Amino acid sequence: MRVGLSGLAVLALAACAPQVPDSAAGVGFDSYAAYSVDRERALRGGDGVAASEGAAIAAQALATLRPDEAGPAPVIAPDPGDPAPRSSNPGLSDEQNFDAVAARESIESDRERLERQRQQYAVVAPEPVPERPTGAGPNIAQYALSTTNRVGQPVHSRIGRVSQERYLSNCARYGSADLAQEAFLAAGGPERDRLGLDPDGDGFACFWDPAPFRAAVRR
Repeated sequence: MRVGLSGLAVLALAACAPQVPDSAAGVGFDSYAAYSVDRERALRGGDGVAASEGAAIAAQALATLRPDEAGPAPVIAPDPGDPAPRSSNPGLSDEQNFDAVAARESIESDRERLERQRQQYAVVAPEPVPERPTGAGPNIAQYALSTTNRVGQPVHSRIGRVSQERYLSNCARYGSADLAQEAFLAAGGPERDRLGLDPDGDGFACFWDPAPFRAAVRR
């Protein structure tokens, strides 16, 4: 019995509770945007608000609402009298736009342009690869492939002894080990070491190493 009375009391309280109005619909009108248009029409004294002005008023009213209250934005049709939008970047080509090309080109202009391109066309005949001069000096690559000993392995005899300081001073005269090896071979090497660049007699001047040339052939 008590449970039945409690249920009736709950139903009575629910029936007396006031309904909460929709904040997006406003008070006394369907939406805030529609209310703004009606209000502007009333202030102007009748139906003096054009469709375009009404759309602008509705858009301004919707901008003041929260995103969850605004609803779908009104769709305003573009003015047919407005020109078609163009790219703001003048560097972009419109060659892929048929209407743009057809507006400025014709069959005659295409024929003239092709004729100008044919006149500018030039065929470059291939030329033979220049041969290496015979008097260019020793070929260190060929010399490297003709040897088999390691760096520091004596192969040629040397008369006299060159100090380490003297050896480094002689090598410092050349900008690279390749240049030192070329000078060494041009001065009678590897049999003779007149420049003091190969005191150990391995046939390799200063810090020159034939290993990279040998590895290139094996690849």
